[in-house]
Amino acid sequence: MFGKQMFPGGVHPHEGVGGKAANQGNAIREMPAPRRVIIPLSMHIGAPARPVVQKGDHVLMGQVIAEAGGFVSAPIHASVSGTVLEIGEAQMPNGAIVRAILIDNDFRDEWVELHPCGHPETLTPAEAQQVIREAGIVGMGGAAFPTAVKLTPAPGKVIEKLILNGAECEPYLTADHRLMLEKAVEIVDGLRLVMLAFGVKDAIIGIEDNKPDAIAAMRAAAKPVDGIRVQALPVRYPQGGEKQLIYALTRRVVPNGGLPLDVGCVVCNVGTMYAIDQAIREGRPLVQRVTTIGGLVQNPGNYLVRIGTPVRHLLDACGGLRAEAKMLVSGGPMMGQAFNNLETPVTKGTSGIIALGADSLDPDEGPCIRCGRCMRACPMKLLPVHMDHFIREFNYNEAERLGVMNCIECGACTYVCPAKRLLTQSFRMGKKVITARRKAAAELAKKEKEEAERERAAREAAEKKEG
Repeated sequence: MFGKQMFPGGVHPHEGVGGKAANQGNAIREMPAPRRVIIPLSMHIGAPARPVVQKGDHVLMGQVIAEAGGFVSAPIHASVSGTVLEIGEAQMPNGAIVRAILIDNDFRDEWVELHPCGHPETLTPAEAQQVIREAGIVGMGGAAFPTAVKLTPAPGKVIEKLILNGAECEPYLTADHRLMLEKAVEIVDGLRLVMLAFGVKDAIIGIEDNKPDAIAAMRAAAKPVDGIRVQALPVRYPQGGEKQLIYALTRRVVPNGGLPLDVGCVVCNVGTMYAIDQAIREGRPLVQRVTTIGGLVQNPGNYLVRIGTPVRHLLDACGGLRAEAKMLVSGGPMMGQAFNNLETPVTKGTSGIIALGADSLDPDEGPCIRCGRCMRACPMKLLPVHMDHFIREFNYNEAERLGVMNCIECGACTYVCPAKRLLTQSFRMGKKVITARRKAAAELAKKEKEEAERERAAREAAEKKEG
């Protein structure tokens, strides 16, 4: 059913006007810093960061402005030097309004004092985790999961294989492609240092074979390093999904509801590994990232962008939108979020800002014709047609029983549906409802337990008094 390095399901989406070809030859350029940055406190999975600055404070570039709000969280650093305007709000691409720190740029780019690691070759796991945590590094492929947490195995779990995701399977996006071409040595160095710190002997870098120049660059960089190999992969979306990439490269199957560590693997994006190298070698926190500005813009490109840069600034720097542009997407067109607020800021997980035309707008849905294409395309081997039916009937229990919580929201089912059913949107909404119900049930159970404890304590006190 699928080739040697292939995974079940998946699609090969059309690139659209320009696609990757319009940008893959564009070298990374540094985007001029904006007049003001808007830095969200919730741009990673987990607890929001807590501000440690206040209005009127002068901050330096790289200074901690918000500390991690819990174990699954990440600190946030100033991406410019300047004055804190306020602790205000920002609208994220998914429409959520979150707290944010607004900083007026003084355009001096004065850095906080950096502290490179004094012994990068002999870091212990705890030391490596601390460096990565303090640098605020999260997954830069889009998920934004705190990397230090990912590299902290639960008791009984061992990291056997490190997998580096260079697939970049989304249409239009070329940021990782350019990073592998221009920073291959640094990416491999970061991977080598992580391998040394955690005692990992085997690492695989997976890159789709539509990037032969990146494959050659990474192989050249990895050649002197024992235990690292670069594997070319057939072009197939969503090749970059963790479970799909692990299966394609190792044939290990991550169980439903499980994590890559359940099969001894940890997956990191190439941009994440470059950030780790910068943190260890130079002491630099994550304050900027490479982002693709593509699609229907006047001058598409790959830019090194400060975290917190408003999208309006990006588009202006690229000459603005073309007349036929109708929609903006944060991320790639398959898994990204459509948005319309140009003050939306670039976050640690913003891999691209793509402008699309009228042909990408949501069409009118037709009735399901029971063709089964969505089931064949699903890389998680789910039953999209049935899950969608139950969600639209508000039967979330049945949708959950069919595995909707295992949906990775890749959009493959929606892409192949001839009736133009908005399947992915349906599953995203259903998962939110189910998650909210679970949270409410857990809170209720907690309250009932606390009430039972209070009643028990009162009875014991009364019995003791009577005795």
